[in-house]
Amino acid sequence: MSLDELKIGYFYSNGAYGRTWGVRQLAAIGHDAESGEAVYHFKGVAGICRRKKGHCSPIEFARWARYQVALQENDWKRVGGEAYPPDESVAL
Repeated sequence: MSLDELKIGYFYSNGAYGRTWGVRQLAAIGHDAESGEAVYHFKGVAGICRRKKGHCSPIEFARWARYQVALQENDWKRVGGEAYPPDESVAL
């Protein structure tokens, strides 16, 4: 993903399959006290990342995140594209 697409509070997946799959929430953007460089703080919410907190550079997070996801019922779905079916309750 590009850095412009990443937003605080949103959820992202690494797009992996099986045991290496994970979902992280971008929790905050801070700055390193010594270098002044940006630091992304995240919370792991599902898969291999679950119940873990961490931080990394913006570039590292963008490389890890393949796409944005949202929790629907009990399943994480990709946001955009074919992730959400059209609303069938709307009369034509």
